[in-house]
Amino acid sequence: MSEMTQPVPTVLIHGLIGDLRIVADSGAFADAPVLAPNLLGYGGNRAVPATAITLPAQVEWLEAGIAARFGERPVHLVGHSVGGAIAMLFAHRYPWRVVDLVSIEGNFTLADAFWSASLAAMPPSEAEHMLAAMRADPAAWLARSVQDLPAWATALAADWLALQPASTLQAMARSVVEETGAPSYLDRVREVFARHPVHLVAGERSRGGWDVPEWAWRQAASTTVIAQAGHLPMVDDRQGFPLRLARMLGIAAPGPVRL
Repeated sequence: MSEMTQPVPTVLIHGLIGDLRIVADSGAFADAPVLAPNLLGYGGNRAVPATAITLPAQVEWLEAGIAARFGERPVHLVGHSVGGAIAMLFAHRYPWRVVDLVSIEGNFTLADAFWSASLAAMPPSEAEHMLAAMRADPAAWLARSVQDLPAWATALAADWLALQPASTLQAMARSVVEETGAPSYLDRVREVFARHPVHLVAGERSRGGWDVPEWAWRQAASTTVIAQAGHLPMVDDRQGFPLRLARMLGIAAPGPVRL
């Protein structure tokens, strides 16, 4: 199969805590390649020093990883929460690399970064204590975002919480505040909307807290609200959410999507 006829790869960019393997491994993307990397400071990259972890650094690391995996092929870019901000910065920095972009409750303004702002301001010892408490009861932590927590999700929450040290969380949080608080950030986001189809996805229970400018709702290629879901729709609707995402990106996927 020539490069021109190969399916467009999908790159999934995770948020502040955890990864998006649950989406990548769902089987919803048929034969299309899917990349769900751990960002700098996460998983196999957790040894990266906190001083080297910023959103712009994540953009450059992602570009290197995408180029190594897919060459010059453009990709579908999907970002969740803080990953949505990274996706916007990536699409602005490398517009030729992006076919389209999906923001799953990605950060638009400082109002979306209220927890990041609190975390960024904590003494390191307090951040360590907070993460340790979350790890001690992963089900309780996840239940803050997911109603009717399924039994399998406790192990997922434990994996997510173990994926990164507190120093990574604080470095990311500081950069989120710095980047999304800059006056130029929304200007860059507007440029991304002008160049690419941007799809906005929210959970029904969390949409009200997502600070999306009115112009972004109007200019979005599509808007999707996942019924009965919150900020983690991939957990609330483990099977249906990846299928929705694959269809949104024009990737053939088997099976029905729960409405």
